[in-house]
Amino acid sequence: MPDQAPRGETTSRPPRAALRTSVVWEVLKDAIDQRVKDTGADALDVLDTGGGSGSFAVPLAQLGHRVTVVDPSPNALFALERRAAEAGVADQVKAVQGDVHGLFDVVERDGYDVVLCHGVLEYVDDPAEGVRNAVDALRPAGALSLLAAGLGGAVLARALAGHFTEARHALDDPAGRWGDGDPVPRRFTADQLTALVAGAGAEAGAVHGVRVFTDLVPGVLVDTEPGALDALLKLEAAAAELPAFRSIATQLHVLAQKHR
Repeated sequence: MPDQAPRGETTSRPPRAALRTSVVWEVLKDAIDQRVKDTGADALDVLDTGGGSGSFAVPLAQLGHRVTVVDPSPNALFALERRAAEAGVADQVKAVQGDVHGLFDVVERDGYDVVLCHGVLEYVDDPAEGVRNAVDALRPAGALSLLAAGLGGAVLARALAGHFTEARHALDDPAGRWGDGDPVPRRFTADQLTALVAGAGAEAGAVHGVRVFTDLVPGVLVDTEPGALDALLKLEAAAAELPAFRSIATQLHVLAQKHR
């Protein structure tokens, strides 16, 4: 997952990272602020499933929250611990080896105010079980941040690259794959993701398109044209909730709340 700091945090990360995650950060930060208000707690317990090296976990810890990252990769968790130490939040970030299917072998049920499940469902054998476990890890009325690859974005990207047969294959394929060489095992529509959320005992709220335009814009334009980055960020934010643009996004973000 590319890096992006929360609002108000100084960052030296590359402009492309900001473009890739700005919409998710805005939605997630608002959900966390609301959860803080609802609970009256200064610090929340956050679980980041598949959180890797901490591109979301460390900035959340810098906001004062306690973050547990569950990831199957020892190398990613080592990088997470190093990043947390460098950021001065090592005592607020816990690294645990595991995955979303075996989640309750390593963390407790009903133990978290917020659960992140970003870039996980594409790769698991049973997405429905993955979402159920993520929801079951939440306390009542807790918030789920779900980010997964979008079908429409892949179809559009292959078509614009001139790979029309592959675009059609992705459109018709149950898993949304464009062929045997596709590195992504599974993609989703917004309806599929919200159905998974509902089936897991949570209510889907806002659905946003992530990277609607970013992956289609030449990097040299963003990096060299004055004001292009800020203008593109604003365009992404404006288009994120509109169904016509959401349907062609590279990724889809669903914010959900567990039933009380």
